[in-house]
Amino acid sequence: MQLLELGIISAERPLVLLGCGNMGRALLSGWRARGLPADQIFIIDPALPDGLPELDIEASQVGQSVPQGLRAGLVMLAVKPQVFAAAAPSAAAAADGDTAILSIMAGVPVRSLEAAFPHNAGCVRAMPNTPAAIGKGITALYAGPDVVPGHRRACEALMQASGRAVWVESEADLNTVTAISGSGPAYVFCMMEALKAAGVKRGLSDAVAQDLAIETVAGAGALATARTKEPSTLRVQVTSPNGTTEAGLSVLMDQEKGLFQLIDETVDAAQKRAQALSKS
Repeated sequence: MQLLELGIISAERPLVLLGCGNMGRALLSGWRARGLPADQIFIIDPALPDGLPELDIEASQVGQSVPQGLRAGLVMLAVKPQVFAAAAPSAAAAADGDTAILSIMAGVPVRSLEAAFPHNAGCVRAMPNTPAAIGKGITALYAGPDVVPGHRRACEALMQASGRAVWVESEADLNTVTAISGSGPAYVFCMMEALKAAGVKRGLSDAVAQDLAIETVAGAGALATARTKEPSTLRVQVTSPNGTTEAGLSVLMDQEKGLFQLIDETVDAAQKRAQALSKS
């Protein structure tokens, strides 16, 4: 869907973006590239007094709060969770019974969104990840009970501007999503670090070891993304009987202390933290 076709956003009822940090700006760039007109956007962010000329966002389209009388078609919440309570009033005046609320804040449940925006047409939570910055992210979305199909489609289209989007049925599932795909890029970067360190330890130069680690992970990811085979099948295809890969996998796939057990413990720790944050 081209973002020109969203329907709920217009020059009269723009998309109000609360917070334009790294993720907010990545999403904004994706929206503009996908055809969302600049005059259908208003940004609340005191750090942008001159607007965003590179995205055709003028200074008049940025403020510390929404102008009096402005009504939003959709409010996107992209501030850090710890400042949400203080920042929400600057956008709440733009919301009425026809305004969709879309949040990318981790750990802020729908009940908190509804409390901060008592006038709304339903709240959607989204959990993107950092590859969204280059259009390679994946976002999981959860729709609150009052979200109508048209608003659901609009929220999905907005998040697809930065990569793929999937829906989960339970809000609690977002804690698992956070632990897997939200935090997951850091796990992959850690694996790159580990491969590089192993190469350096065995005599490779720092530069060569880093190139090998990064390009191996990136290439394997691209191969898996092609979706021609399951990851388990791809693994088997690389593994020759009695070869070097099988020797390495015998350690990595050890049932008691191998990667599967380590990743399970990693996701468990991140999920528990996400659950704690959502209750605080």
